[in-house]
Amino acid sequence: MFNKTPLQPTKADLTPHWTAVALMLLLLVGYLIACRTMSAELSSLLPESQRVWLRTLCYIVAIVMFPLTNLIRHIQLRLNQTMPGDKPANKRYLLTIVVSLFLIHGVGVLGVIMTLLGDDSNTLYILVGMSALGAFLYRPKWVEYRGIVTALAEKNR
Repeated sequence: MFNKTPLQPTKADLTPHWTAVALMLLLLVGYLIACRTMSAELSSLLPESQRVWLRTLCYIVAIVMFPLTNLIRHIQLRLNQTMPGDKPANKRYLLTIVVSLFLIHGVGVLGVIMTLLGDDSNTLYILVGMSALGAFLYRPKWVEYRGIVTALAEKNR
């Protein structure tokens, strides 16, 4: 089985991965701008007691998403190294990055939803900030990519 992964990976191989991170961060900034400009038009759609319950639920989901995303990422990294197939390492790793970013991006979307339901800006800032932190934690890492390339090269010998 022939693998198209080069034996000498370069940092340029991670350009699409960093593009995905930049796109996520731009979306988060867009959420902040959109919610700040629309906040005057939004009124409380839900009673305070229901918003408190939903806010608490959103915080619980946000807190649970971090270890869950970390677990899924760890599993995907191991699968990238061991799964058969001729998919190159950079494509395998790109899928891992996109899935991690997608999962953690949902935390920021929860902040937007709460703002649309009439919650204050603090919840938006906290949840979007947590999502940005997740983008930092689950960013493309050269060591992980190089490990996938090395494992695939060893497997294909």
